[in-house]
Amino acid sequence: MTTGPRPAEQAPAADGRGAAKVVAEGVPSAHRPDPHGDDGRRPVAWLHTVAPGRGVTPSVRSWCSCGRDLFAAGHRRALTLIADHQQHRTECPRIAPQEGRKAA
Repeated sequence: MTTGPRPAEQAPAADGRGAAKVVAEGVPSAHRPDPHGDDGRRPVAWLHTVAPGRGVTPSVRSWCSCGRDLFAAGHRRALTLIADHQQHRTECPRIAPQEGRKAA
């Protein structure tokens, strides 16, 4: 009689054969990293433009995680908001790097 560790024995199944397999043969059982893993980036600013077609009023909405939420309807106003959104992306403290900037 041994008192030390010994290899585990396979428990018999209900039909008297060996225990059922946990995974199918050929299926890797080790945890593998997600190929589409989280790289730490998060969306911060969004620009949603709706321009359905000729004769329909275009609209634009600009959001940012800093609290910005602007809407414009009409061709001229939509173009103005698109330009303003691009400018905001260069100045927003959540997006633009703050290193080297002088305090206002």
